[in-house]
Amino acid sequence: MHRVMDCKAFKDYRLWLRFEDGFEGTVFLGDLLEVKAFEEWLDVSKFCRVELDAVAATVAWQSGIRLDPDILYQDLLSRRGSNEFSSPGRIPAVG
Repeated sequence: MHRVMDCKAFKDYRLWLRFEDGFEGTVFLGDLLEVKAFEEWLDVSKFCRVELDAVAATVAWQSGIRLDPDILYQDLLSRRGSNEFSSPGRIPAVG
């Protein structure tokens, strides 16, 4: 399991992540706004309140949204040559 160690959200729905092994990159999560479970992010200030969940070793929001760190890692890894990517809509929430 990969562990998210640091993160930062941006108002354009990008999320920068750094993993335990030092691997880092930026993901675009704006396409998830179309999914009902992520509708709270329509208020971008709520999206920007991302936190680290130390128990799950991933990113989390107060509403209970947590993203699978292994899928985030794999998506970043598959696009290693790029600093950003658009999530393909397959980043499931955890829990």
